[in-house]
Amino acid sequence: MNTTTLPQWALDILSAVPEAGDGFHNWLFRAARALWKCGRSEIDIYAVLENAAATCGRYVSDREIRDAVEHSRVSAFQFTPPRYQAWPGTDHDLRRKIVQDGGSLATLWEMSPVRLDDNRRHTEALTDVLFPGDPLLCCGKSNSDFATRLRSEWRGHLRELALIVPSPMKARTGKAQDGKQSAHTLSNTGARRFLIIEQDNGSVDEQSAVLLHLAEQAPLAVAVHSGNKSIHGWFFCAGQSEERLREFIRYAVSLGADRTTWTRSQFVRLPDGTRENGKRQTVYLFNPRAIK
Repeated sequence: MNTTTLPQWALDILSAVPEAGDGFHNWLFRAARALWKCGRSEIDIYAVLENAAATCGRYVSDREIRDAVEHSRVSAFQFTPPRYQAWPGTDHDLRRKIVQDGGSLATLWEMSPVRLDDNRRHTEALTDVLFPGDPLLCCGKSNSDFATRLRSEWRGHLRELALIVPSPMKARTGKAQDGKQSAHTLSNTGARRFLIIEQDNGSVDEQSAVLLHLAEQAPLAVAVHSGNKSIHGWFFCAGQSEERLREFIRYAVSLGADRTTWTRSQFVRLPDGTRENGKRQTVYLFNPRAIK
């Protein structure tokens, strides 16, 4: 079967064939379901699974393959309206393979086209590149201490702050869920500019490997340390459809990412800002060429 026309998320599943004893039986089901979703025929799906079974390291019966093909058909075509679509669980087998085959935090640093290694604070310069012009930006020291101001009004103060909404704001205030006006609401957040991938689990090297994997599919502009235990990836997404971005973050969530950053108004870590505990939110990768 020709797989060149499959979407990247399906190719990633098909390429991550585990060995016997590492979840091959469950992989058969996931791979079959992915191929059903992509419109492939029963014959084609069986052929793909049969080829994978030949190299997995154990005997795989015709019955096991056919069961995977048949049982995955129903779940592949269950429809849930996108608004209520459940987020995927972590695919631990795939994440483990990506981490084993991927790089580390040092790899991110070595790959960075721009090295911020002079020990100076670059918060202002980074923000100028990430948000050119003089847009409204919502920034703060914490979730309860924030404001929305023009970029020019923030100048000289950003290094002291911890949080930012990764998209320009369209108004200084908006109506919050309680009906009150606030500088940080979904209603006054503008179009997406960056989609942030954050992981709460695993070491910084494991998280870096996942970000490097995702960077093969989308432009990674910044990788910033949270000042605690995670590395946040800033993926440039301006102009992309919500459907395409939702598919991307759902895949990231299946690799262990936090789904809360899908909310357009969600605060994230300001690159080279200062966490509430005083720690620097160090930038390990800065790729201005990823920003169009």
